[in-house]
Amino acid sequence: MTLSVKDRVFAAAEQISAERRPTVSTVRAAAGVSNADATRYLKEWVEEKQAAGGQVAATPPAILEQAARLAGACWAEASAAANERHSAAEAVWATEKKELNEEVAELVADLDKATADKDSAVAELTARIADLERQSAATGEQLEQARAAERDAAAAATAAGTRAAAAEARATALQEAHDALLQRITPEAPREMPDERESGA
Repeated sequence: MTLSVKDRVFAAAEQISAERRPTVSTVRAAAGVSNADATRYLKEWVEEKQAAGGQVAATPPAILEQAARLAGACWAEASAAANERHSAAEAVWATEKKELNEEVAELVADLDKATADKDSAVAELTARIADLERQSAATGEQLEQARAAERDAAAAATAAGTRAAAAEARATALQEAHDALLQRITPEAPREMPDERESGA
């Protein structure tokens, strides 16, 4: 029995579609038809395939009910799993938050302690500096007083030296005057007369 041109194009399109999408050139070569016949009947074949694919049989109610139950069970299981993961994540987050809050509290306490220690050290150093400044001022005043006393002592020593030298000069002058006076008032020893020496002999 000889197949018509349409049947040959349909058969070629079915055979080619098992491996790849049929085209006008591949159908024309496989069916041995003209380019115009291959184009026209391949178009009809495609339209019939599309029409056959669009006809979907009505789903039985039992299948729909089972599908609904299956979807509900899947949804319930998925919700339970999601809630479990959420609870676990929330617990981890709560633990991390607690640890972070404790760490922040420790850092704040350390910062407060460091600030208090710094303030105490600054106050101590400030008091020590003030005390040293007072001591330095007192020492400076004492040094100035000592220098003034030294200057006064040097001046007094110089004056005393001058007075001593003057006194020594006066004493020397007085001694010389005294000696000269003694020489003037002391009588000379009497000389013996020659006759007296002879009479004594």
